[in-house]
Amino acid sequence: MTPGASARPVCSRSRLWAAALLGSGFMAAQPLSRMLRRLLRSSARSCSSGAPVTQPRPGESARAASEELSRRRQFLREHAAPFSAFLTDSFGRQHSYLRISLTEKCNLRCQYCMPEEGVPLTPKANLLTTEEILTLARLFVKEGIDKIRLTGGEPLIRPDVVDIVAQLQRLEGLRTIGVTTNGINLARLLPQLQKAGLSAINISLDTLVPAKFEFIVRRKGFHKVMEGIHKAIELGYNPVKVNCVVMRGLNEDELLDFAALTEGLPLDVRFIEYMPFDGNKWNFKKMVSYKEMLDTIRQQWPELEKLPEEESSTAKAFKIPGFQGQISFITSMSEHFCGTCNRLRITADGNLKVCLFGNSEVSLRDHLRAGASEQELLRIIGAAVGRKKRQHAGMFSISQMKNRPMILIELFLMFHDSPPANPSISSWDPLHVQGLRPRMSFFSQMVTLWKGCRVPQALLLAQQRLGSGGFQRHYTSRADSDANSKCLSPGSWAPAAPSGPQLTSEQLTHVDSEGRAAMVDVGRKPDTERVAVASAVVLLGPVAFKLVQQNQLKKGDALVVAQLAGIQAAKVTSQLIPLCHHVALSHVQVQLELDSTRHAVRIQASCRARGPTGVEMEALTSAAVAALSLYDMCKAVSRDIVLEEIKLISKTGGQRGDFHRA
Repeated sequence: MTPGASARPVCSRSRLWAAALLGSGFMAAQPLSRMLRRLLRSSARSCSSGAPVTQPRPGESARAASEELSRRRQFLREHAAPFSAFLTDSFGRQHSYLRISLTEKCNLRCQYCMPEEGVPLTPKANLLTTEEILTLARLFVKEGIDKIRLTGGEPLIRPDVVDIVAQLQRLEGLRTIGVTTNGINLARLLPQLQKAGLSAINISLDTLVPAKFEFIVRRKGFHKVMEGIHKAIELGYNPVKVNCVVMRGLNEDELLDFAALTEGLPLDVRFIEYMPFDGNKWNFKKMVSYKEMLDTIRQQWPELEKLPEEESSTAKAFKIPGFQGQISFITSMSEHFCGTCNRLRITADGNLKVCLFGNSEVSLRDHLRAGASEQELLRIIGAAVGRKKRQHAGMFSISQMKNRPMILIELFLMFHDSPPANPSISSWDPLHVQGLRPRMSFFSQMVTLWKGCRVPQALLLAQQRLGSGGFQRHYTSRADSDANSKCLSPGSWAPAAPSGPQLTSEQLTHVDSEGRAAMVDVGRKPDTERVAVASAVVLLGPVAFKLVQQNQLKKGDALVVAQLAGIQAAKVTSQLIPLCHHVALSHVQVQLELDSTRHAVRIQASCRARGPTGVEMEALTSAAVAALSLYDMCKAVSRDIVLEEIKLISKTGGQRGDFHRA
């Protein structure tokens, strides 16, 4: 419904019909109850949050209109049917918000998101068709979804985006249709989108400096984005949400400039904590926390007021007195909002993600194309929602979880030479997990190698473009039975400073009172979470390095073999080191990274377990055996290979305290 159109006659008829239905005594019947719920939701659509304001009748006060809206919503809450069991997880969270990615493509080339020439995309045949998108949307709305947000990639480059919005607008029960866009095409398309039924807009903008904008996105277009923002305001959208991912060293100096925009414009500037996904080199030091951002803004505007939080809101909202708009903080990392999460996501290739930070996905596309019935699809959706965890793993652990990169929420191949990624660009709102078919040819090459082995759940192949113009390959893999990892952030090779109590012993623990070797008795020690990270470096020389880099060794892919050897070595450390206890590892991760400046491979291994003894030896053994495997793979090319810097980087847990190498 466009701004200015009166919704009152529809709402009045709906109330009369609802009263008649209630009086008939048939509310106990589920189909009738569902019909009533959809009717009421449909009647309230024009009044939903984020939509262009519906004008009251002439002479009617805004307060009266607000009270009428409040009465309609109260009636809906009291008489709507029980929420769909298929969209309710085991913790009672009701998922009424669906994000649908329309495309993996984007018309920008943000440095923190993809290389300038783009990224390998999913074949068009594997993407959802328009009809498949609408079929899934109808199914979800029928079960209780009342808000859909269209994302990408960049959703506004999809040719039929206006038609998709128009088709969604016809779904009874859908109150809000939103879009998250980079704004390049917004000013041109918004009048058509509004007429089709678009009711909410989020625009991604990480800087207010035109030159910095061009540096970040490798394209011109800053003024087009600003034109889109002003066009949205002109057409009555209130608020217009502006998403800004704050990254230390890139744009944290613009916090006050963004906040100042809200003085004269009806904007909701949403500062988003920088989040980890594949390919963005997440580092805790690059994240600017919500509290730090808030302190910075309060120094300029100490009168900043906290606004009430809406149910299921992801943002903490504030307002500067006298300003037309507001600012918000999305605290995904420092203060998660998992307890009230009501969001589900469908990727462009048709996978359902129940958590942005989770790596579990299920292909609705495959089931849809196999002819699954509506009830079969609902059972699949219900099972996925039912497995949703209470909360994500936390800021340090999710940086190590296998997940899709930002631009696709699905990409195996990423260039790795850029600043951090930006979750506001798309619905990366982010790899394949159990039951999904890998689509890169690399995996088909690995089938023979994997047969008969217990292979880690996920394997990442990443390529880094080096300053020298060469390509750097980067592999990471894990065997992980617990999402709550406390390992260090992968990719962070800088040594850390010592922390925690540095307890030492004057006696060797593996020597008894008579000086003989002895195994330590850990039977009475308490079980604690133990984490260790170790590293090694293999200097290959220029010839072997080039062959490894280009994967041209006759023996096969040296990096993959070394990676698997490191994982296997961690598991059998007690069989290799005589006095080591057997440890039931819950997590093993091995990373190999090419260093063209030294013609070297850097290895980092991390291990985790819960028990009475640490996992330092497992991590060191993993790194060392991975290095030895690289030597074995390359020795036919050169014997001038050096293994060095095998060392413990950090360990946490245990009575002796934590250790971080200085």
